[in-house]
Amino acid sequence: MSDQTDLLQRAARVLPGGVLGSHRSGPGLEFVVREGRGAYLWDMSGRRYLDYLLGSGPMLLGHAHPAVVEAVQRQMERGTSYFVVNEPAIRLAEEIVAAVPCAEQVRYTSSGSEATFFALRVARAYRKRDKVMKFEGGFHGTHDYVLMSVVPRSPKAFPAPMADSAGIPHAIDGEVLVAPYNDLATTEALIDAHHDELAAVIVEPYQRTIPPAPGFLEGLRRATHRHGVPLVFDEIVTGFRFAYGGAQEFYKVVPDLAAFGKVVAGGFPLACIAGPAAIMRHFDAALEGTPDYVWQAGTFNGNAIAAAAGLATLAELRKPGTYERLFKTGARLKAGLQAAVTKHGVAAQVSGEPPVFDLFFTDRPVVDYRATLTADRAKITRFNQELLRRGAVKAVNKIYVSLAHSEADVEETLGIFDEVLSCL
Repeated sequence: MSDQTDLLQRAARVLPGGVLGSHRSGPGLEFVVREGRGAYLWDMSGRRYLDYLLGSGPMLLGHAHPAVVEAVQRQMERGTSYFVVNEPAIRLAEEIVAAVPCAEQVRYTSSGSEATFFALRVARAYRKRDKVMKFEGGFHGTHDYVLMSVVPRSPKAFPAPMADSAGIPHAIDGEVLVAPYNDLATTEALIDAHHDELAAVIVEPYQRTIPPAPGFLEGLRRATHRHGVPLVFDEIVTGFRFAYGGAQEFYKVVPDLAAFGKVVAGGFPLACIAGPAAIMRHFDAALEGTPDYVWQAGTFNGNAIAAAAGLATLAELRKPGTYERLFKTGARLKAGLQAAVTKHGVAAQVSGEPPVFDLFFTDRPVVDYRATLTADRAKITRFNQELLRRGAVKAVNKIYVSLAHSEADVEETLGIFDEVLSCL
């Protein structure tokens, strides 16, 4: 077996930056995962980590959950990929439709970025308009229309967008409007002014780790409905994590369309768009050759193994008391982190809901993206790195909680929080 140092050197040669995307542990802290089980990861040297990264969210049940493993093994014996309709894909779509308030039909994709991309495309086909509105700081994947004003260091005046990546055509600037999250008055004014150009408004109902202000989602729903503009919820993170029916059940606001991923496939690459038949009909291949047809296909859409994993995951989530347990674990971690912040006199805010939250080193309430710009970025980097040195791994800007985290894991983690905050 190759040792970790050798593997990291090999990764640096064949992978840009030696990593798979944007997640980096930091100098001297990079590691190669050997396996994940339950609430833990082990690296190639055998070191164990408490995992609050959770594959960037999908491992809500923890790694290698026996029910998911069994379902995948059973499906593997029947084949892996067909490209045509299969029973697990049908059953998973039925379960999503039964669970999600806005869903009458489902169209599968292989990633969350694809799901938000095609949600906007089908909204444009339905609405017969081109422009979309998103919220500053909101992340909807990496396609051109939404990788705008996610992390601007010097934001422009609303509604002007700013591209977050090289390679995005300048022409896209004219097709995207940007609004301030949790500022209903400004958002309503922008919708009123631009509604005749808008194909859709897309929002993370829970933006990164910033909860919606009271009345914000309700007001956004009224404003879009008033002008007949489809409202799209990006539930890639919140779907089946905040409640079985997602953020729209949790916050009691129902959009026109929603994008789901992560938890819905139990750790496999599958995502989807869910919505009413009146909009979803544009995906119907019977319309091919007409102006109403939205061409959407993918080799792994509705992959049977991913669907089987999703079905097994959702069956576990339907068990009585599951969400109460998840929220109890997250609430203990969140309260413990806040207690450590207070104990050590650190200027910081613990922001978010119990299933996924984070820490911002600022004395300003975190209500929108611009409030996050007041946070000490160097300090959160050190916080994350010091956690990792003590055996706890998290995302750059999220602490994901799983159903596999035990009371003992929580106690160990709170001890790490206390130790790290004492030395920052």
